[in-house]
Amino acid sequence: MASILAVDDSVSMRQMVSFTLKGAGYEVTEAKDGQEALNIAKSNKFNLVITDVNMPNMDGITLTRELRALPSYKFVPILTLTTESSTDKKMAGKQAGATGWIVKPFNPEQLLATVKKVLG
Repeated sequence: MASILAVDDSVSMRQMVSFTLKGAGYEVTEAKDGQEALNIAKSNKFNLVITDVNMPNMDGITLTRELRALPSYKFVPILTLTTESSTDKKMAGKQAGATGWIVKPFNPEQLLATVKKVLG
């Protein structure tokens, strides 16, 4: 089953995402911010990254840009799961290399459908 990196500074949000994905059979690794996620991603291979945008140490858009610079993450889907819904933020995410954008609060079925879609 696919391995997913879930990145969010909110413990409850990480737990909800992780619970939803694990319940569908995915293997989930959690990170509390972009910097921790980047460190984990450099030494592990994930099939998908789901990241928040607004986080301390490194935000999700910077994380997306940093991951895209790594050869092993050039084509890995990166979903942004955030409260941000402005066109400017979405464009910044897209320019950084985000595959998709999901606005919080998320619907578990919607999250799973999107994950399934981007993983093929």
